[in-house]
Amino acid sequence: MTSTLLSLAAVLTASALAAPAAGAAPRNDRPAPATGIPAGWERAGADDLAHLGGAIGSGARARADETANLALKSVRNGKFAAAEINYAAPNTGVLRARSPYPTGAWEGFAFEWDEATQTFALKSLANNRYVAVEKNFTGNAKNALRARSTTAGGWERFELYQNEELNLYALRSTLNNLFVAMENSYTGSLQYTLRARSADVTGSWEQFDLYSIDG
Repeated sequence: MTSTLLSLAAVLTASALAAPAAGAAPRNDRPAPATGIPAGWERAGADDLAHLGGAIGSGARARADETANLALKSVRNGKFAAAEINYAAPNTGVLRARSPYPTGAWEGFAFEWDEATQTFALKSLANNRYVAVEKNFTGNAKNALRARSTTAGGWERFELYQNEELNLYALRSTLNNLFVAMENSYTGSLQYTLRARSADVTGSWEQFDLYSIDG
């Protein structure tokens, strides 16, 4: 297993991001693939992130309630996702890929694994709230990702997919079964918003790098 890995300290001090580091060998105990998944993408579980520094999944089998603190970098614009906790309602906590570096809690998310559902919940380190898919929003904000929930239910659950050849990840909401995309073409306060709106991983809009921010 491979991934582009870098600690927060290294990100802040390096002039360029490090090359992907070698990880664990391919595994045979991943969650079963779901229907409608494009070729080359496989469902990832907790142990598939074990090669990240300080990540969840230390044993041969995934354990419930394990957590890794990670940063999401959009392949589309090369920026890290941040939770806009200072935005006014109703967009408080909306996720936007707008930071050149993960400089603090704004860009950090705890990936919490739930063994029962074989899914992840993302909790913002900036406000200690879970990321939800705003299915009831309308217009350009429909299905936007917002760090606003105190508990993790159906709105806050995500499947994680990995493409080993591309060395990239994708997130799919279990609420609407759509992949998360970064809205590079948006303007104004919602520019670069993350939204669960794509039926497929069609390209860089739905692709992300994962970086450890532990230690």
